[in-house]
Amino acid sequence: MAKLTLLRHAPLPCKYQGCYNGWSDIPIDPSLVSSAQMDPLRQLHFDRIYSSDLQRCTETLKLIFGKDLSFETTPALREVRFRNEIEGLSFAQVEQLKSFDARYLESEARWHAYLCAETQEAFTQRLRNFLEHLRGDEEILICSHAGAIREMMRILGKPIDSIDYLAYVHVSLP
Repeated sequence: MAKLTLLRHAPLPCKYQGCYNGWSDIPIDPSLVSSAQMDPLRQLHFDRIYSSDLQRCTETLKLIFGKDLSFETTPALREVRFRNEIEGLSFAQVEQLKSFDARYLESEARWHAYLCAETQEAFTQRLRNFLEHLRGDEEILICSHAGAIREMMRILGKPIDSIDYLAYVHVSLP
């Protein structure tokens, strides 16, 4: 049974934090990372490492493990794709859009349908397809995004509400 460590990427520059960044390819801000945050991960052994192909994830792995680290990137591990109108905005900015209606906040499904260009079903299936290809008795590190990690945990029957920058969770595949 594969054992997964799901790692959220390192912090973004402050101006991007708290925004719907989706598929925007934003770098991390290494000055916001401490050795104390990275050292526990450096003590772990991984047979395979996967990453979202966006630089905030690939840069995180290189910052933690060094530039020579070998890992596989895949767009399957990207965050949900937000609508162009929403991408890069904070919640406060979204509230000011003419298209915003407070009723969207009444359910997760409505909110997702308003924010995202990718349906909930497509997002879930993309991550489910990735997880289904992970088999064997391996320790696997996956560096991804908060929304993608929350969705993978939901798929695996271990839902979480949130995950901070550089935080990680361990979970086994069923």
